[in-house]
Amino acid sequence: QVQLVESGGGLVQAGDSLRLSCAASGRTASTYAMAWFRQAPGKEREFVASITYSGGSPYYTDSVKGRFTISRDNAKNTAYLQMNSLKPDDTAVYYCAARRSILVPTTTPDYWGQGTQVTVSS
Repeated sequence: QVQLVESGGGLVQAGDSLRLSCAASGRTASTYAMAWFRQAPGKEREFVASITYSGGSPYYTDSVKGRFTISRDNAKNTAYLQMNSLKPDDTAVYYCAARRSILVPTTTPDYWGQGTQVTVSS
């Protein structure tokens, strides 16, 4: 069992930066691939970025490439999403997710966090 708790969301202006954190608990948390998804009002949840259990092979959806960076610190059992050059279209609830095997847009995570709100004003 893995529990995920996100933090770091907030209200910012276009062009600002935010860093989201996802603290994972559970004996085997560091062996899980991690990812970030987001859901904007009235839209389906969408994949944002993922990273392997070892911190390699970061994978991004096209709309955030060059602006967002996913990383993890297994010593702290924490994954991060550094978001730069934020746009109003980035406004959404951001969810952390974990999967025992590879985690890409077409796979379903095993665990989800409760989400953290990110609002970008123009």
